[in-house]
Amino acid sequence: MSTPHNSAEKGQFAKCVLMPGDPLRAKFVAENFLEDAKLVNQVRNMLAYTGTYQGKPVSVMASGMGMPSIGIYSYELYKFYDVDSIIRIGSAGAYDENLKLYDLILADSAYSRSSYALCQSGDTEDVQYPDAGLNYSIQDAGKRLGIPVTLGRIHSSDAFYCEPGQPGYEYYRKEKNCLCVEMESFALFHNAKVLGKKAACLLTISDSAVTKEETTAQERQNAFTNMMKVALEAAIRG
Repeated sequence: MSTPHNSAEKGQFAKCVLMPGDPLRAKFVAENFLEDAKLVNQVRNMLAYTGTYQGKPVSVMASGMGMPSIGIYSYELYKFYDVDSIIRIGSAGAYDENLKLYDLILADSAYSRSSYALCQSGDTEDVQYPDAGLNYSIQDAGKRLGIPVTLGRIHSSDAFYCEPGQPGYEYYRKEKNCLCVEMESFALFHNAKVLGKKAACLLTISDSAVTKEETTAQERQNAFTNMMKVALEAAIRG
């Protein structure tokens, strides 16, 4: 079976899928961490691979940018491909002055002004939550690998560019207690809740709204290896 967005056959995805936004980051994970990785989808260049990590099956598939995109791909993985868990591995912009480039953030919740949950199921909640057990596995993986992971609320935004007069990072940090911003996890967490599945979000700080530091596109594609190692370790144990 396949969908309009995914040409993989049922059974070609592992039970746990790592989901970066960038298709080239999915390719990087497959080529550098997975053994016997096979390309199982390339519709719209949304690359997906399945292989093994330390002898256990793991898949990695790109989500694209924004909540509508991850909403489609994560829903189909859960609903039509019998995937149990999705760990988003993405980049984020820091709202907190104590966060440095390449720090890892694990979302304990995602706040958003998005209408995604309302449109998808009538859910009016502006905070969505990951799976506690999956989060525990990720924290435990970080400890075993000696890689620090900071737990906290994140902001999932529908807009990368905002016009003057919209709330700035200070509002989300002080009023909503968000450590950083990304654009997908609110929808991922909602889909998991609706379908009775598991989701988590592990992020690497790629830039800072406070200090104005930022990484390059090439670094975001290839240099977030600590995040990849932690997520893979959690995927095979969680």
